[in-house]
Amino acid sequence: MIDFKSTLNIALNSLKINKMRSILTSLGIIIGVSAVIIMLAIGSGANKKVQENMESMGSNLLTIRSATAKSGGVSLGMGTKPTLSLKDSYAIKRQARGIEEVAPVLSSSKQVMYGNQNWQTTIYGITSAYLYVKNYEINMGRQFNPEDDRNAAKVAIIGSTIETELFGDVNSIGKTIRVGNIPFKVIGTLKSKGQMGPMDQDDIIFVPITTAQRKVFGTDFPGSVNQILAKAISVDDATIAQQDITEILRQRHNLGKTQENDFEIRNSAEFQEKMKSTVQTFAILLASIASVSLLVGGIGIMNIMLVSVTERTKEIGIRMAIGARAKDIREQFLIEALVLSLLGGLIGVISGIIIALLIGAIFKTPIVISIFPILLSFGFSGLVGIGFGYYPAYKASLLNPIDALRYE
Repeated sequence: MIDFKSTLNIALNSLKINKMRSILTSLGIIIGVSAVIIMLAIGSGANKKVQENMESMGSNLLTIRSATAKSGGVSLGMGTKPTLSLKDSYAIKRQARGIEEVAPVLSSSKQVMYGNQNWQTTIYGITSAYLYVKNYEINMGRQFNPEDDRNAAKVAIIGSTIETELFGDVNSIGKTIRVGNIPFKVIGTLKSKGQMGPMDQDDIIFVPITTAQRKVFGTDFPGSVNQILAKAISVDDATIAQQDITEILRQRHNLGKTQENDFEIRNSAEFQEKMKSTVQTFAILLASIASVSLLVGGIGIMNIMLVSVTERTKEIGIRMAIGARAKDIREQFLIEALVLSLLGGLIGVISGIIIALLIGAIFKTPIVISIFPILLSFGFSGLVGIGFGYYPAYKASLLNPIDALRYE
């Protein structure tokens, strides 16, 4: 009778004797586990980046844009026909359920100058609520106050890109910039939010919305705005608020039952959920593709173990002759397959983490490494070893001791 400890020692000694074969056999598992770790780290990093971008744009956000203008029968796009007004935003804040804050916006592209520096950017006419709704924070200086709105004050808050392009290392607070020919005093700067796809969220200038209406843009429709942002209390409230806003605006714009809306409402929560779902699906797809290499590695282990059984037929016969049972032989080859796969899994985890971190550093992409995919990959590599190692082990245990001793 041979105990399990003796079987384990025999299996490990056999692997040590054939070190190069053992390493090559584990290579498929190493590559498979590394690939899974890398793909899941990249996928999780992409998901985190999407969430950060969505949060930077504002959460539970309803964007109401004015209607589409047409020229020569050609649609010029949503927001080109002035159908929304400041009074609409007040009505939404007062009447719609589930609304936390409302921010009307009037925006357009303008040339901005300071000294001999100039820059083309987007000017946003806003109320102070806009900064909260869109998650902007003041870096230096102050934000707008009610007096700035009442007096249509020529004051501005600038993004970090504008600060860099116009002022360089000079403190911009208190300096005067020109929007077109109109001077504006810089009263505040914004904390950087970075890129959101092709959009630079720091390439902006905020001015009071009354100033934008009366002095910057000018309009044939006093009080009109491009869009109204409504921040709902929660995702569920956003759906209720969207229904209320539709009813409020249709009533205020005197639209009949058969008339189409002269505005458009977009729910950021729906868009965010779609983006998250897309990124998660992509990450799962990448991990699934990478997992195929684990199966390939398992097939490699099975092939090598079958060859090993054939080569070691005489050794198996000798072990059986001195008292080893079929169970002992089966355990020996199963242990060899399991050790090979677990060793490959361990090396794969380490190399996968290192490679994932290098990819993140080289390509400046977010990488998220969590314990779950590591344990999953390592555990799966063990299952692969047992699954693909069982048949060679079973085959070895069926050998007839006399035939095995005679085998050359």
